[in-house]
Amino acid sequence: MAASELYTKYARVWIPDPEEVWKSAELLKDYKPGDKVLQLRLEEGKDLEYCLDPKTKELPPLRNPDILVGENDLTALSYLHEPAVLHNLKVRFIDSKLIYTYCGIVLVAINPYEQLPIYGEDIINAYSGQNMGDMDPHIFAVAEEAYKQMARDERNQSIIVSGESGAGKTVSAKYAMRYFATVSGSASEANVEEKVLASNPIMESIGNAKTTRNDNSSRFGKYIEIGFDKRYRIIGANMRTYLLEKSRVVFQAEEERNYHIFYQLCASAALPEFKTLRLGNANYFHYTKQGGSPVIDGIDDAKEMVNTRQACTLLGISDSYQMGIFRILAGILHLGNVEFAARDSDSCTIPPKHDPLTIFCDLMGVEYEEMAHWLCHRKLATATETYIKPVSKLHAINARDALAKHIYANLFNWIVDHVNKALHSTVKQHSFIGVLDIYGFETFEINSFEQFCINYANEKLQQQFNMHVFKLEQEEYMKEQIPWTLIDFYDNQPCINLIEAKMGVLDLLDEECKMPKGSDDTWAQKLYNTHLNKCALFEKPRLSNKAFIIKHFADKVEYQCEGFLEKNKDTVYEEQIKVLKSSKFKLLPELFQDEEKVISPTSATSSGRVPLSRTPVKPAKARPGQTSKEHKKTVGHQFRNSLHLLMETLNATTPHYVRCIKPNDFKFPFTFDEKRAVQQLRACGVLETIRISAAGFPSRWTYQEFFSRYRVLMKQKDVLSDRKQTCKNVLEKLILDKDKYQFGKTKIFFRAGQVAYLEKIRADKLRAACIRIQKTIRGWLMRKKYMRMRKAAITIQRYVRGYQARCYAKFLRRTRAAIIIQKFQRMYVVRKRYQCMRDATIALQALLRGYLVRNKYQMMLREHKSIIIQKHVRGWLARVHYRRTLKAIVYLQCCYRRMMAKRELKKLKIEARSVERYKKLHIGLENKIMQLQRKIDEQNKEYKSLLEKMNNLEITYSTETEKLRSDVERLRMSEEEAKNATNRVLSLQEEIAKLRKELQQTQTEKKTIEEWADKYKHETEQLVSELKEQNTLLKTEKEELNRRIHDQAKEITETMEKKLVEETKQLELDLNDERLRYQNLLNEFSRLEERYDDLKDEMNLMVSIPKPGHKRTDSTHSSNESEYTFSSEITEAEDLPLRMEEPSEKKAPLDMSLFLKLQKRVTELEQEKQSLQDELDRKEEQALRAKAKEEERPPIRGAELEYESLKRQELESENKKLKNELNELQKALTETRSPEVTAPGAPAYRVLLDQLTSVSEELEVRKEEVLILRSQLVSQKGAIQPKNTMTDSTILLEDVQKMKDKGEIAQAYIGLKETNRLLESQLQSQKKSHENELESLRGEIQSLKEENNRQQQLLAQNLQLPPEARIEASLQHEITRLTNENLDLMEQLEKQDKTVRKLKKQLKVFAKKIGELEVGQMENISPGQIIDEPIRPVNIPRKEKDFQGMLEYKKEDEQKLVKNLILELKPRGVAVNLIPGLPAYILFMCVRHADYLNDDQKVRSLLTSTINGIKKVLKKRGDDFETVSFWLSNTCRFLHCLKQYSGEEGFMKHNTPRQNEHCLTNFDLAEYRQVLSDLAIQIYQQLVRVLENILQPMIVSGMLEHETIQGVSGVKPTGLRKRTSSIADEGTYTLDSIIRQLNSFHSVMCQHGMDPELIKQVVKQMFYIIGAVTLNNLLLRKDMCSWSKGMQIRYNVSQLEEWLRDKNLMNSGAKETLEPLIQAAQLLQVKKKTDEDAEAICSMCNALTTAQIVKVLNLYTPVNEFEERVLVSFIRTIQLRLRDRKDSPQLLMDAKHIFPVTFPFNPSSLALETIQIPASLGLGFISRV
Repeated sequence: MAASELYTKYARVWIPDPEEVWKSAELLKDYKPGDKVLQLRLEEGKDLEYCLDPKTKELPPLRNPDILVGENDLTALSYLHEPAVLHNLKVRFIDSKLIYTYCGIVLVAINPYEQLPIYGEDIINAYSGQNMGDMDPHIFAVAEEAYKQMARDERNQSIIVSGESGAGKTVSAKYAMRYFATVSGSASEANVEEKVLASNPIMESIGNAKTTRNDNSSRFGKYIEIGFDKRYRIIGANMRTYLLEKSRVVFQAEEERNYHIFYQLCASAALPEFKTLRLGNANYFHYTKQGGSPVIDGIDDAKEMVNTRQACTLLGISDSYQMGIFRILAGILHLGNVEFAARDSDSCTIPPKHDPLTIFCDLMGVEYEEMAHWLCHRKLATATETYIKPVSKLHAINARDALAKHIYANLFNWIVDHVNKALHSTVKQHSFIGVLDIYGFETFEINSFEQFCINYANEKLQQQFNMHVFKLEQEEYMKEQIPWTLIDFYDNQPCINLIEAKMGVLDLLDEECKMPKGSDDTWAQKLYNTHLNKCALFEKPRLSNKAFIIKHFADKVEYQCEGFLEKNKDTVYEEQIKVLKSSKFKLLPELFQDEEKVISPTSATSSGRVPLSRTPVKPAKARPGQTSKEHKKTVGHQFRNSLHLLMETLNATTPHYVRCIKPNDFKFPFTFDEKRAVQQLRACGVLETIRISAAGFPSRWTYQEFFSRYRVLMKQKDVLSDRKQTCKNVLEKLILDKDKYQFGKTKIFFRAGQVAYLEKIRADKLRAACIRIQKTIRGWLMRKKYMRMRKAAITIQRYVRGYQARCYAKFLRRTRAAIIIQKFQRMYVVRKRYQCMRDATIALQALLRGYLVRNKYQMMLREHKSIIIQKHVRGWLARVHYRRTLKAIVYLQCCYRRMMAKRELKKLKIEARSVERYKKLHIGLENKIMQLQRKIDEQNKEYKSLLEKMNNLEITYSTETEKLRSDVERLRMSEEEAKNATNRVLSLQEEIAKLRKELQQTQTEKKTIEEWADKYKHETEQLVSELKEQNTLLKTEKEELNRRIHDQAKEITETMEKKLVEETKQLELDLNDERLRYQNLLNEFSRLEERYDDLKDEMNLMVSIPKPGHKRTDSTHSSNESEYTFSSEITEAEDLPLRMEEPSEKKAPLDMSLFLKLQKRVTELEQEKQSLQDELDRKEEQALRAKAKEEERPPIRGAELEYESLKRQELESENKKLKNELNELQKALTETRSPEVTAPGAPAYRVLLDQLTSVSEELEVRKEEVLILRSQLVSQKGAIQPKNTMTDSTILLEDVQKMKDKGEIAQAYIGLKETNRLLESQLQSQKKSHENELESLRGEIQSLKEENNRQQQLLAQNLQLPPEARIEASLQHEITRLTNENLDLMEQLEKQDKTVRKLKKQLKVFAKKIGELEVGQMENISPGQIIDEPIRPVNIPRKEKDFQGMLEYKKEDEQKLVKNLILELKPRGVAVNLIPGLPAYILFMCVRHADYLNDDQKVRSLLTSTINGIKKVLKKRGDDFETVSFWLSNTCRFLHCLKQYSGEEGFMKHNTPRQNEHCLTNFDLAEYRQVLSDLAIQIYQQLVRVLENILQPMIVSGMLEHETIQGVSGVKPTGLRKRTSSIADEGTYTLDSIIRQLNSFHSVMCQHGMDPELIKQVVKQMFYIIGAVTLNNLLLRKDMCSWSKGMQIRYNVSQLEEWLRDKNLMNSGAKETLEPLIQAAQLLQVKKKTDEDAEAICSMCNALTTAQIVKVLNLYTPVNEFEERVLVSFIRTIQLRLRDRKDSPQLLMDAKHIFPVTFPFNPSSLALETIQIPASLGLGFISRV
């Protein structure tokens, strides 16, 4: 089809515009060949005539169809030209807020001047592993493509980032490097990726500055090579730099700054370490104040300095080196302040003791005089002599600035070298990805040497870019076997030759620099003579002889010759350098070391970096025979060499291009200046790419995509089974010119514009179809309307005729009704009269009868009342008579009792005076005195016997007698106290008399009170009556208030219930968060565990070098055993003594921290045991001493004494028995030293303590009894004497004198002393208990006071509140109090439950031990005894066969058991042929047998081996779903078995009696249950990862790309970056693939017997992954956001819901996880125009975040012309409505999120004794018990 045929009426074109560059217009009539004018209408409605160029007759470019606007790839546009590219970029940038766009192989990045949330970890993860065309354009997509091609093609890659200053090159390069650092990670623990990223702040501080165009402009080019190892992990990096802008050190233009590092130093001048630098404000220094803009808005230079220093530290630059760098930088600033005074026109001087120079010399460590001298002089050398010449002030200033630039450049080189050393890797580099951040094409009003070099570099890069694009095009055509036709593309080799060839610009410049009197003017003349009129690319300005123009690929640039020679030479005086080299400051000479080395033009330095521009130093005198060419290399020469090396590197890599565009010069966010954008698009080669693409076949379709898109243009007979042939036949009919397309092997290639033509035909066909549909529907609607009108007319006629008939019938009815009314009226009048007469008669009868009845009633009432009066009067008389009689009787009784009391009183007085009374009162004292007298007699006897035996002890006996005399004195004192007691009795009698008087007074008062009470009674009765009335009123008010309170309480309870439900939900969420946090920690732990194992394996591989006579054993098993053996302190401590007994080579490595804790605990228990032993020994000694004293006493005769002695002996024997038991318990304690038993708080420990305390208490009681018995024995001996001695004092004295046995006195004295000590100890204990009780009561009082104060405060606060709030606050307070009490009670209940369970277990343990002891006693009986003695049934042991449901195996077979049952078991065979969970049952039955044997070592070993075996299997076959699912179900079943048979009541509810008999009896395995639960969580997380890895490749293809409903969504044209085909070819995943995979997962889990609740959680996780991945891809793919795709997604989701229904999993929560995806699909389909639509969207999309909703609306793209785009104003409305919504700012869902898993208890009904072990398992070595 001819191009002119497309210019028909309503066709849209682009016309040039001076303001907007291009404007859109519409043709008002068809264009005919030969027309000179086009009739156009602009978008604003203005008509104009567009005149065609009479020479070229070139028509304006056509505009693309609307459905192609906003495409991800510019090459997908049908019309490829400048206005189409500009418009597409503008629409994406302004309307969709998309800053990235592909242009073939180039990524165009527009600087948004705003922080966007598109660079997070979630976005990196989303792009990782994706094909480049599958996702929306992004810098991460380019980085991923480079990374993938490096791994796939084994070829180095490079990313070339270019653009103007301020376009965002550095940021793009930084994000690319961050992507590599995040995706690949580092190969070592040195965090190389962090160091690579840390190099950015250092290089930015020393190489970036503020310019008028950019606040952070890179003033140098850099190429960073990021090195990777064979596993493609970062191992290091290397940096090359190009053309540092040294002139910025000494000069800055208006509104610009010097390099950032200078301002960071000035901002940090107040720091203590910077005091020696003598810095100040940036406005103080000449080198930092010239731009007049020392501060950047929003940037804190002091904070940036901290970041720079941290980065230096991270890269290994020590603090001393850092301070050295800062000294040199501060010296440069002070050097800039050095001033010169002109002496004459040819000489100058520096003022003496000039402060800036003094500071500079101090900082640099050089001599002041030398530096001052050589700043004002220079050395000249001739052929014969050398002399020193002063220089003028201007030359001195230039020399100062040259020195400053030279120092800074060398410092920059030194820092780059050190950064490279820090990033250098010792590991061999396998491949690398280079990131080139280099200046773009520059053109200013005044262009100098820097712009010339920059544009020269861009020419070279553009040439490489063109060749690469051309090469790709050629490869594509050859691959598709299309005839290759040479494409004419712009070749900029002539321009490059003009610059770098022989006699080129650079060559002439270097030649002029060598001339003694070379100048810029002479160089310009040479340029004119050489190239003017000879080279088409070289021109001379009309009005200047000191400038030249070069036609670059982007634009013409005029260069000013002034300064070219000086900048190319970059001269600095050698004498000044020598002064610096002689510095005492060791860092400074290091900067100038490299200048002495000879460097080849093409060689790199040792660090792999291309050398920067080395400044040649002018020698004082050239030695004969020495050329020193290397020192004469110019800046241009060096730059050319480094550029050649860069191009060699780039040509050896696969390049990827990023072109950064600056949208405006004012840094306004999301503002697009078309003029500036077009300039940069022309300069960066994007339009050249478009031109090359347009010259060939830019539009490419696969046959399947073409068929799918243009099926509507085919007839049924055209559709063949061969899609390729079908497409060929149709195209030959549609496009007659065969040159407009070509058929490749897999694709159809179209010339520019042909896709637009096909789209036009398709749109016309669809439009015609729409018209036909509209015509048919409108005819149907009109017919329907006619039928409706006809039906309405008939209906109206029917209703009119009916109305007339009804009117006639109404007349007839009214006539008949009038007659009936008359009849009833007459009847009514007669009836009314009759009723009146009847009513009057009845009323008279009623009155008469009532009068008679009332008279009769009055008479009966009077009679009844008279009877009542009589009754009350008679009753009153009888009561009066009774009261009188009663009063008289009471009075007589009082008189009689008074008389009897007086007699009794008289008797008492007489008795009180008598001695007998006194004796009765003091009979107790006499007994005591008598006892004491007997004791004194005994003591006297002992005293006399002691005098005879031991004369030498008379002094001691005299003292003892003195003590006894004091005792007697105390007794006498007690007698005096008794006398005092009698005196007190007399005083009490007097008090009784007083009390009698008071009694009489009270009786009189009582009478008065009774009188007053009667009076009060009458008054109160009156008050009661009044109060009753008030009470009734109050009752009514109370009922009303109660009703209100009830209503309020009802409302409050409802609100509280709602709050309670909300709080419950919140608590559930918190619980899930905690569970998720715990399981994430477990996941991290397992990851670190795997990392540890991998490192250990690597270490073993590195260490296991074969040595003679030495072999290393594999330590994997022991290391795995140690992972869970020491999971808790108790299990570890139990294993400790056993491990000490094992040989050293079998010991597992201990966790030293746990081992030290346990060792400390053992020592504490040893000390506690020793203290108990000491206390026991002490008590034993006391008992032995008491026994010895008893034996020393003389034998006492008599039956009673013998009885007491027997009793004492019996008590002592019981005491010994108790001691023996205590010793046995202590012995058992020392033998079983496991902390599980001996740890404080352990059940056995508490039992032992209880027994010990009970024994010690019983011992104390026995001691007291012994002491009492001994005192009674002593007193009984004295009781043999006559009783009358008790009262006779003289006999008492005689008895004392008769005591001759001194031993008896001493014994009695010791007994008394011990008794007193015992009483004192009891008193002390009572006192202590009293004090403790008092303290606790005080504490309770204090707490009650605090509670009272708090309640008062709450009451005061509540009183200030309104009534509703007061009630709510009181209720809230009450609920809080009750909740706290409830929690306390629950904690107490839990503690009591635990105590009860532990006591029950202890009881079982003790019962078991008693049974074993009985069995042991029976076994110890000899055979003869068994024959002779009768058989006692009590001692018969239980039979082994009673313990069914257990499996027995030998200890040495444990490894074989683990190997056959776990390591080598095939899940598929077990799942199909055997009962689910069989391995778990077998393992538990083995554990039961070990528990039955009470073998804790066997239990621990089996459980540890089982856990480690499962972990080994999962590590070996962890990517196999069946294996992971099998062991997850078996681990859960094993865990349920441990719970079900643990003996805890909570787990035994569903057990049968037989199952309850199978409970574990000896061990509490709760700790191992926790370990197994953690293991199950890890297996579940591994299962989820396996699921994710299997489902991940299917999700996007099946849920998004595949057309489940064929023909709904047509495929749009795509560009060079081909996305994954949405048509289901072979190998493409579909929704059926996903559902088949889900069925496979579900059937495998069911076969393995996984718990239903766990299956639901797995399904929920699977659906979450499907929903999250699908939604994330939808949010990152513009081509997927359309109405038809929303329909496809909803259909796919409905299929998934149908699958859930089929599997009865709708209540699993899986459907809810798809809610965000469902809402996103609905959002794509709903109407998006009005405010009502916006409100509906906001209410509908509650599961989507604001960022996600806005993103979907921005990405929404019509597939057909009939769909409408979403207006920007509508999106703004949505944002305004959602601004108050508090949700996450994160755009993507976390697809890696794993829901916290729970394992609900699921008991098994399977009886253990019925389980049979199949022979296929190879477990013949275990036997059933």
